[in-house]
Parts: sequence; C-alpha cells; structure tokens
Amino acid sequence: MAFKGLQPIRYGGREVWPLIEGGKGVSATNHTSSGAWAAAGGIGTVSAVNADSYDAEGKIIPQLYEQLTRLERHEQLIRYAIDGAVEQVRRAYDIASGHGAININVLWEMGGAQQVLEGVLEKTRGLVAGVTCGAGMPYRLSEIAARFNVNYLPIISSARAFRALWRRAYNKVSELMAAVVYEDPWLAGGHNGLSNAEDPLKPEDPYPRVKALRETMRAEGVAESVPIIMAGGVWYLREWDHWIDNPELGAIAFQYGTRPLLTQESPIPQGWKDRLRELDPGDVLLHRFSPTGFYSSAVHNTFLRELEDRSERQIPYSKVQAGEHTVRLDVGVKGKNFWVTPKDLERARSWAALGFTEGLRTPDDTIVFVSPAERNTIREDQAACMGCLSHCGFSSWKDHDDYTTGRLADPRSFCIQKTLQDIAHGGSTEHNLMFAGHAAYRFKQDPFYSNNFTPSVKQLVDRILTGD
Repeated sequence: MAFKGLQPIRYGGREVWPLIEGGKGVSATNHTSSGAWAAAGGIGTVSAVNADSYDAEGKIIPQLYEQLTRLERHEQLIRYAIDGAVEQVRRAYDIASGHGAININVLWEMGGAQQVLEGVLEKTRGLVAGVTCGAGMPYRLSEIAARFNVNYLPIISSARAFRALWRRAYNKVSELMAAVVYEDPWLAGGHNGLSNAEDPLKPEDPYPRVKALRETMRAEGVAESVPIIMAGGVWYLREWDHWIDNPELGAIAFQYGTRPLLTQESPIPQGWKDRLRELDPGDVLLHRFSPTGFYSSAVHNTFLRELEDRSERQIPYSKVQAGEHTVRLDVGVKGKNFWVTPKDLERARSWAALGFTEGLRTPDDTIVFVSPAERNTIREDQAACMGCLSHCGFSSWKDHDDYTTGRLADPRSFCIQKTLQDIAHGGSTEHNLMFAGHAAYRFKQDPFYSNNFTPSVKQLVDRILTGD
C-alpha cells in the first residue's frame, strides 16, 4: 500500500509510480541506477550529458580531446555524448525489463544540445519514453519531441517561464507534454533557475509557486491530467501529504535527485557516497561561479571556498586616470595603464606579498589576483576548452555563429567539464565541484542510512512509497 493512497500514473504506455529519478549530468546517473529505478516501477532518467561509453571489455572509454582546434574538440564532444547516451539508454532499457519507464535528461545550455538530443533519439527509437530538459529556455524541445514521437517534460522554476515556453512553442505540441517539472531554485542540486527578480538568500515556499504554475497551466488550457513534478528538497513523502490529492495543485509527482546518489546501483565513487553521509545543514552552497552564468548548488568544499577567495581578491580598474582611480597598479600586471584607487593598490600589494602575484582581467573591468600555479591552471583549462556549453563564461566559447561570446574569458569561473568528469570517475571530493541538493544533510539524520547502510534502488523506492 503506497503512502496516503499515492496512485500510479499512465506514462510510456504503462502504469508507473509518480516517482522520477533526477537525471544528474556527467555520469552521476547512468544505466545501472536509472534502469533499476524503472525496474522498481518508477521513471528512471538517463543523463544524456556527456555520458560514459564502453570498450569491448566493458571498461569506460576516457573522453580525451587531442584535436588542435576548439571546434574539432567540440565535434568530438558531440560524438562522445551521442555514443555514451545511446549506450546508457540501451543498457537501462534492458535492466528495466519492461517495468517503469526510461527518460533521458539534457541541459539546453550544453554545447551542441540539439545535435546531441536528435542523435540520441534517432538511435534509441522505442526505448526512450520522454525527455526532460532545463537549464535555459528550450523552445525547440517540443518540436524535436514531435519529430521522434516522444514525450517531453520541460524543467522550469516559475510560472512565468512556463508561460513563455507554452505560448511560443509548446501549445503547438500539447499532446506530447507529459508533465511539467517544477525545479525549486533554492532546494534543488545542480544548476538552478533563479531569475534576477528573486533573492538567492531568501528562499520562497514552493507551494504558492507551484499553485501559481498550475493556475497558469489551467489559464493556458493545459489538460488537468498533466502532472506537475516537484523537484528539489523532496525527502519524505509524508512531508508533502498536503500536496497529494490537492485540488489546488492538481496531479502531482515527485522527483528525487539527491537520495538516489546513495544507493548500491549509484555509479558515483565510494568517496562521494561517504562524503554525503557527513553533510550538515548549510553545507550545500547556492553560488554563481558556474561558467553557464546560472546559479548552482553544490557542497561547500575546498573547491568552492577557493573560488570565493579568488573573487575576494578583486579590484576594479580603469585604463585611464579618472575619478578615484588616481594611482597606477604596480603589481600583478605588466604595463602602466591600469589605474586603481590608493586603497585598492594597497590591497593588491598585500595579496602579492602573500604569493598571489598574478593579476588576471575579468569581463567586468576588474582584476583578480591569483598564484602563478593558479594562473597556469586557468590558462591551460581555457586553452583546452572542448565547447561543452552553448555559452561558456570561463573560455568565451559559443557553440554557433562565430564561436565566441565576444566577452573576455572570466578567470573567476572554472572548466565545468573537467571537474565533473573528475569527481564522477574517482577524483577528489574536496577539490572538485560536488553537486548536491540542499536536503543532502538528511542522509546523516535519516535512520534508514544508519550503521552505514546503503540501500538498493528497489529498497529506496519501496521506502519512499511508505512515506519515509
């Protein structure tokens, strides 16, 4: 008996539980975890963001980029992405054995997103039930879904964003919109859809926001049967019992991104799983260092603290003597045309004395001070860019037209592909970006995980269905 009479829904031609595995990019979700989630009766989600593929012996093929130009490396990235996602979908589908459903997840802001999505759907016809897609405004999602006759599930963070997508494109392919994912910008892990009108430091209750989303959907004529999937902060279903069978909200389903990380089938390394058990409230930081330009939520580890420190060592400058910029900067930069305030000159000299001797310009007419080793890493990573984003603040790459954003590369950011590949394949949990939802501290508090217990996906889904 499911919690509070939670009812299965019709999806992908069969009845499934309204429990969706969040599709965490770059190998944090793969065929093993998503196939097991579907086999347990839910909707498993294969990440189609630079997924792993395998050699003849079943070993993961390292994603290496030896091409000389960034554009050639970008084309290689797309090949890796399609090959990996296709392999993951096929394996997940086999594991599911006719139960549940398999979705794929893509970020609209990933480099070559449309090519990757079309390439994967072309080679997985009949295997993929639907596509979830966020991180940007994926207007063309419905058109691509129609071409391959799959469901689409847009990920949005506000009623306003949904209305814009619906009116511009989705109303023309309404029959394939299987659900709308409300990803809470203050609770979800990974990239978050905070708008300029919202305060990152003032979380809003999701209930009124989801109620407003349902009201917008009704006003636009969206079928009442289309569920809203609550994503971000969902742990115990009993904490959401007032959402279930609530006429104000209509049909509701729930997405789990963080909890499936700590399962036997989860592909993340053991060190990452162990770290999840140690987190306390507040250990996940909503920050804006991502080269996407979006806010994102990740564990507040050494990697993020170093980025915070780097941005603290920052001063504005002018190329001419003007206003309060009355003195020439004499550390960190070559040449005499950087004018700063006397106070900032003293700060720059103090940072240089501590070993942060290299000044790097930012797109915002400021200079950040870094060590020679940091500068070398930043320059090497920028030079090795393989175009993993449609627009990258860190390298100034753009995946179309003239292939440049036209802005100075930003040394306050980082190569997201490098760090996510590293942590997913056994790298440090202190010195890499470690995405997690803001409820991750509950692993430490939830008795289900006591005595170092790691459930199978089936045990987790069964547990969730009890309300816990």
